[in-house]
Amino acid sequence: MAKGKLSEEVKTFIVQSLACFDTPSIVVEAVRKEFGETITRQSVEGYDPTKKAGSNLAEKWKLLFEETRKTFLEDTATIAISHRAVRLRALQRMAEKAETQGNMVLAASLMKQAAEVGNAYTNRRELTGKDGKDLPVPVSPVTIFQLPDNGRS
Repeated sequence: MAKGKLSEEVKTFIVQSLACFDTPSIVVEAVRKEFGETITRQSVEGYDPTKKAGSNLAEKWKLLFEETRKTFLEDTATIAISHRAVRLRALQRMAEKAETQGNMVLAASLMKQAAEVGNAYTNRRELTGKDGKDLPVPVSPVTIFQLPDNGRS
């Protein structure tokens, strides 16, 4: 389908999806599912101002792309997987499925990964003093000795 025949809503969806680093193939499938429109990867690339195919993109779409990308990069809080609880729940589901299927090696690996994400399994040690305060810095006297020259310089 040609660019001119797409609705403003579909064009906006395409530009915003590309700005969020979705590939043209992913966008084609998403447009098909979301709007029932069949488009090509090449036509989608025309909406990406960072690509040669999108070099002649209208200014309003370039501005939307730039604004969406900036917001996307700054606002990781809206991305579910950026939250520890979401990652742990996903790892739990995967570990349970692996265990149910008898894949104990994968289940153990996923459990270890979940423990690391949850800070329950780590080889890092945090040493603190009383009530979580910093440890006192040990004062060790340092003596510097002048070594004899022995004729070597």
